[in-house]
Amino acid sequence: MGKHGLDSHTSPEPALDPLSATPLYVQLADAIARKIASGELAPDRPIPSENHLADEYGVARLTARRAAQELRERGLIVTVRGKGSFVVERPPGDGGEPRQA
Repeated sequence: MGKHGLDSHTSPEPALDPLSATPLYVQLADAIARKIASGELAPDRPIPSENHLADEYGVARLTARRAAQELRERGLIVTVRGKGSFVVERPPGDGGEPRQA
């Protein structure tokens, strides 16, 4: 019952487009950002590991690493050495940078 006939994975995620002008790591970062925005990845909860993302989306681990870097630069995740990357806690309705001092 997938939307596309090319559903080789059990995941309903749309496939990344290697022919697009948008780099794969940006496409992957956008896909994760959508999951964060939809609440599928909740604040203060871990995102999947780079290895898991690489396997799930069929990309190189370096691509997954660059996607995580992109998400950190966007202020959507924070990475804790030895623990993983976590969704940043945002106040409800806050669409801007998570900078509240």
